[in-house]
Amino acid sequence: MAPKGEFFRWWGKDTRKGTPVIVTMENVNYSVVEIDGPDSAFRPIDKDRVKNAKQFTWVLILKANRAVGCVAWLGHILWALLGAIKKRLFFRNGVAMENENEKSGKGKFLFGFILSLLLTAMAFLAFEVIAHYMRWPYFQEHNLHIPQTLEIRGWLHSIYVSWLGFRADYIAPLILSFSNFCVVLFLIQSLDRLILCLGCFWIKFKNIKPRINGDPFNSNDSEPSKYIYPMVLVQIPMCNEREVYEQSISAVCQLDWPRDRLLIQVLDDSDDEHIQWLIKGEVSKWMQKGVNIVYRHRLIRTGYKAGNLKSAMSCDYVKDYEFVAIFDADFQPNPDYLKLTVPHFNDNPELGLVQARWGFVNKDENLLTRLQDINLCFHFEVEQQVNGVFLNFFGFNGTAGVWRIKALEESGGWLERTTVEDMDIAVRAHLHGWKFIYLNDVKVIIFVLCEVPESYEAYKKQQYRWHSGPMQLFRVCLPSIITSKISIWKKANLILLFFLLRKLILPFYSFTLFCIILPLTMFVPEAELPAWVICYVPVFMSFLSILPAPKSFPFIAPYLLFENTMSVTKFNAMVSGLFQLGSSYEWVVTKKAGRASEPDLLAAEERERDSLSLPAMNLQQSHRGASDSGLSDLIKLKEHQESVPIKKKNTNKIYKKELALAFLLLTAALRSLLSAHGVHFYFLLFQGVSFLLVGLDLIGEQVT
Repeated sequence: MAPKGEFFRWWGKDTRKGTPVIVTMENVNYSVVEIDGPDSAFRPIDKDRVKNAKQFTWVLILKANRAVGCVAWLGHILWALLGAIKKRLFFRNGVAMENENEKSGKGKFLFGFILSLLLTAMAFLAFEVIAHYMRWPYFQEHNLHIPQTLEIRGWLHSIYVSWLGFRADYIAPLILSFSNFCVVLFLIQSLDRLILCLGCFWIKFKNIKPRINGDPFNSNDSEPSKYIYPMVLVQIPMCNEREVYEQSISAVCQLDWPRDRLLIQVLDDSDDEHIQWLIKGEVSKWMQKGVNIVYRHRLIRTGYKAGNLKSAMSCDYVKDYEFVAIFDADFQPNPDYLKLTVPHFNDNPELGLVQARWGFVNKDENLLTRLQDINLCFHFEVEQQVNGVFLNFFGFNGTAGVWRIKALEESGGWLERTTVEDMDIAVRAHLHGWKFIYLNDVKVIIFVLCEVPESYEAYKKQQYRWHSGPMQLFRVCLPSIITSKISIWKKANLILLFFLLRKLILPFYSFTLFCIILPLTMFVPEAELPAWVICYVPVFMSFLSILPAPKSFPFIAPYLLFENTMSVTKFNAMVSGLFQLGSSYEWVVTKKAGRASEPDLLAAEERERDSLSLPAMNLQQSHRGASDSGLSDLIKLKEHQESVPIKKKNTNKIYKKELALAFLLLTAALRSLLSAHGVHFYFLLFQGVSFLLVGLDLIGEQVT
C-alpha cells in the first residue's frame, strides 16, 4: 500500500508553476510569506502567519503589471483598427467614391431599415443604462406584470414603467411569433443538411459512383482500341480575361483527343482591344501547331455569357458535333478530361450532362479563400454528389461539364432571361426528361483547376449574382414546372427543396434570425431566443459543413461567423431577384488573379521540348517559322505590359450595411452584458466584430 499512498500524496501536492517572489521583512516580528502569483496573498494561510502592508504592495504591483499588459494589448488592437478605419475613409473620399456613386441607388431601403434599427437600439440602450444605474427594480425582470400601486419617482421612471408594460403586452408576442417561425425554418433547413450528409456517408460506405463499362480506350498494343471517338466541341467563353486566358487556352489545346474529332472555340467578349490582340495571338500560336481552334468575337455583345454561348451554337459547323464541353477562362482541365467524361454517354441515350468537380489553385491564399473552399467542398462533395446519385439531377455549375448537344437543343438552348443561364438550362433539361451524372472521384483526377475570388468585393458580387439569379429563374420557371410531365415528387423536389428551401429560405432566416431578431430580443427579453438556437445547432451544422474539408477544421468559428455575415448580401440579392429589381440583372465578371500563369507556361514549355523529337536547331527554326513558344510569349507579354498604361486597381471600400449591422450587434452585446445573458453576449460580440471587419473590407485581399 505504500506506493499507492505515495501516489496520492504526489497527486495532492500543489503543482502551481511560476517564479516565486520572496518578501523578507526587516522586523523579526513579521512573517515570511511566499507569493507566487497576484492572488497568493488572499489564499487561506496558517494562523501563525499574518498579512502586512508590504505584502499587499507586492500584490498590487503584480496586479497592476498584468492590468497594464492587458491595456497595452487592447490599445494596440484599437490603434490598428482606428488606422484601418482612417485608411478606408481616406480612400472613400478619393478613388473609391467613383464606384460608390455608381451604386448609390442600390440597397437604400435595406440600409435605411438597418440604420433605423441601430438608432432605436442605441436609444433603448441609453435608457436601459440609466435604469441600471438608477437601480430601478424592473431592469432584469422578464414577463413583467406592473402593479398599478407603484410610487412614481419622476417622469422618466413613469415612462420606463409604461415601456415595460407595452413591451411585455405588444412587442414581445410579435417578436416571439416571428422568431418561432424563423426557428422552424432553421430546423427544417438543418434537417435537410443532415439528410444530405447522411446520403453522402451512404455513398461513401457503399462506394457508389458512376462507372464506365469496360475499358473503351484499350492501351494494349496487341489489341487496338475499338472505341469510336465522337465529335466534341470545346467552348471557352471569356470577357477581358487578361490574367488567365493563356493557361486556359493552353490546357484545353492539350486535351488528349484525336485532333480531327475536336474543335475548340475561343468565345471572346472582351471590349479591350489590347486583350483581344493577346487572345488572337494565343489562338494563332496553337493553330499553327496543328490544333483545330477558332477565335470568335461578337460585334453585338448582348446577353452576357448566355448570349455568347447562344451565338457560338448558331454556327453551321456545330451540327457536325455530338457533344460540347464548356470551360470558363480560369479553368484548366487535365489532358485526359474528355476520356474520363465522354464515355459515360455510351449506351446511355437519356444522359444529357456529365459534370466534373472543381479544384482551386488559390484556396490557401487568405482567410476569405479558405472559407470559400469550405463552402464549395460541401457543395461538390455533398450536395452535387447526393443529388446526382439519388435524383439524377443537380444544378449545372456553368463550366467543367460536357453536354449532349441534342439535350441542349431539345431544352431550348441558352436563354438570356436570367443571370444564371447554367441553372436555367439544367432545370429545363430536367423537365424534358434528361438525366445528369456528377463525377466526384478525385482519384481519377477529374479535377478542373480554377480560382476563387480573393477580394471581398469580387466575392460579394459573385454571391449577389448566384443568389438573385435563382429567384429570377424561380419566377419564370414555376409555371413550366407545374405543367411539366415529370412525376409529382420531382416537381416537389424542384419547388420545395431546390428553389424554396435552399435558395430562398436559407438566406431569409439567416439574416432575419441572427442579424435582426437576435439583437432585438436583447431589448425585449420576454422574447429571448434559447441558447440551442444561437449556439448548439449552428455549431453542429457548421461541423457538418466542414467535414468534406477536414483540413479547414481550425476555421470552424470564423466560418460560422462569416456565413452569418454574408447573409445580408444573400438576403438583399434574394429579395432583388424575387421582386425583379433592377440590380438583379447585373452580370459582373469575377476578377481573377491569374497566379498560376507563369508556372503553367514554364511547365508547358518543358512539355513542348520533351514531346518534340526534333534537334535543337530544327526546334528553334520551327518556332521561328510558326510562332514563339509559351515562354517567349510570356517575355513579350511582360515587355508589352510595361509599355501599356496599367489601370488603377480598385481600392478597399467601406460597406455601409455591414457596418450598420456591426454597430447594431455590438449595441445589443452591451445590453446583453448588462443583463448577464451569457452565451448571447459572446455570440453578439463576435458576430458584431465579424461584421465590423467585413464592413471595413479587412478580410480578403488588401490593396495598399
